Amino acid sequence: MLYNFLVRIVNPLLNLINGRTKVYNRENLPDGNYIIVAPHRTWMDPVLIALVVWPKKFSFMAKKELFKNPIAGKFLRALNAFPVDRKHPGPSAVKTPVNILRKTDLSTIIFPSGSRYSAKLKGGAVVIAKLANVPLVPVVYQGPLRFGQLFTRRPRHIAFGKPIYIDRKERLTDENQAKIENQMQAAFDALDKQIDPNYHYVMPPKPADDDF
Repeated sequence: MLYNFLVRIVNPLLNLINGRTKVYNRENLPDGNYIIVAPHRTWMDPVLIALVVWPKKFSFMAKKELFKNPIAGKFLRALNAFPVDRKHPGPSAVKTPVNILRKTDLSTIIFPSGSRYSAKLKGGAVVIAKLANVPLVPVVYQGPLRFGQLFTRRPRHIAFGKPIYIDRKERLTDENQAKIENQMQAAFDALDKQIDPNYHYVMPPKPADDDF
C-alpha cells in the first residue's frame, strides 16, 4: 500500500522538476521475477530504476543500521526492504532474497559492487539468481547523482540489457562465476555507450565512516 502510494507521488514530482526519464530497451525486461543488477552510482538509483519498471514491484537490501529506529524500520519494511549486515553478511543475505523471488511477485535490485565507492563486482547476485532460478537483468543509470542536481534539468537515462540466464545444472565454480561477472560488466559498458559513447563515471571519494 505504502509502496504504491509513494510511487504515485514521487514519479510525478520527479517528472515535474527534472522531466521524464529516457528509457532504452524496455523490451528486454522478462516476464516473471528477475534480479536487476546495476553499477551503484547514486543513492537515488534504486528508486529511479524501480519507478521506471512500475507497476512491477521490487524488494531491496538495506544495511541493518537503518532498521534500528522502530519507525524507520517499519517504513522500510513497508517498502519491501529487508536488513543486511554489510560487515558480516550471514546466510540470510542470500536466503531472504531467494525466498522473496521464489515465493512472492517481487523482483529485486542488487548492486554487485556493493557500494558507490567500488567498481569490483561481487558474486552475491549470481548465487541468488541461481538458487532462485531467475535471470539477471543488467541496467545502467546516467543522470544527476545528487538530489539537488535534479533541479538543473539534466536528463535521466536508464538502459536495460538482455537477461542473463544461469544454468541451474551447471556448477557455480570460480571460473563460471567470473564468466558471468564479466558478462555483466560487458553489458554495463555496452549500455553506457548506447546512452552516451563518451560517458565516464567518476567514482566519489570513499567517506571515512563507510565500510565499502
